[in-house]
Amino acid sequence: MTKDKSIFIKNIYYMLSYAFTTLKESVYDDIQKESFENIHNLFAAILAKGIGLQLKQGLYREYINRVETLPVVRGKIDMPGTIRNRLGRRQVVTCDYDELSENNLLNQILKSTVFLLLRQRDVDEKYKAELKKEMLFFSEVDQIELQHIRWSDIRFQRNNRTYQLLLVICQLLIEGSLLTTESGEYRLASFVDEQRMSRLYEKFILEYYAQEFGQRLKGFSSRALQIPWQLDDGYDALLPVMQTDITLTYGNQTLIIDAKYYERTLQTNFDVQTLHSGNMYQIFTYVKNKEAELEGTGHQVSGMLLYAKTDEDLVPDNVYQMSGNQISVKTLDLNQEFPEIAGQLNKIVEDHFMVMLPDAV
Repeated sequence: MTKDKSIFIKNIYYMLSYAFTTLKESVYDDIQKESFENIHNLFAAILAKGIGLQLKQGLYREYINRVETLPVVRGKIDMPGTIRNRLGRRQVVTCDYDELSENNLLNQILKSTVFLLLRQRDVDEKYKAELKKEMLFFSEVDQIELQHIRWSDIRFQRNNRTYQLLLVICQLLIEGSLLTTESGEYRLASFVDEQRMSRLYEKFILEYYAQEFGQRLKGFSSRALQIPWQLDDGYDALLPVMQTDITLTYGNQTLIIDAKYYERTLQTNFDVQTLHSGNMYQIFTYVKNKEAELEGTGHQVSGMLLYAKTDEDLVPDNVYQMSGNQISVKTLDLNQEFPEIAGQLNKIVEDHFMVMLPDAV
């Protein structure tokens, strides 16, 4: 059984809505009220709404370089091409120019992902019909080979920031797809792979605390921070960056949370189950270096491994006292209605910092 089978499909929507606050806009209200049988219908619904909103604002356009043979000069004359035209006695000019075009990578990814969804049997016809109508406005946009997309090259700025949520949905869909051997066409898997869900899980928890506590509890912060190595001589060549998933700070206390989304929470050695050793070493290292950084300030630093619950019988819920610091291991059950998930997250902060969330969810 794949891991996201134990997560209500609607909860992935809520996780996305915290990770990308665009989903909280009124245009997406109808999605909140729907029930979804599979994740592809959820993503199809979000894309249909989001692309519709983007069409009202206008598709993103950017300058694309073109070299074409034209009857009149446009842009710069390409001399080698123009000389070849003259030698061939053609009364045309080869021009090198930039054209503002909708046929750019962002729109190409959207179109290609939509056509991937349209080929899937488990996507409801109502979503397919809406997406097909929207694709009429993409007639000038090319489809591209999905496996060749280099996601790391995509940059968002002021003019295309509204595409960020849509491109994340596309990436989740494309990288969770399988290639069939018989027809050579893409077939969507019934799950999103563990690595992608892990990133969403981390960002969801970070943004949940930032929005629910950080915006309503004065002095509370939720950030993903880097922790500097506390070195005796300052020599840090080849040392890895210590980047926390979530660092919660309130008053004179800091709680560093490492969010872990695994198919299996525990490791087994010689039939003995234990926590993943690397996870424990990592959070301990974060805590001790942060404590050393704040030495003399009276600040207390603790750590937590927050695992997404699996179908394993043993559910970690432990608190350890290690070298003067508290290191806890908790489990977040995503297989519940969202208010219950919010309650679990609230309780972590309320118990640790001894505070109550104003107007709690």
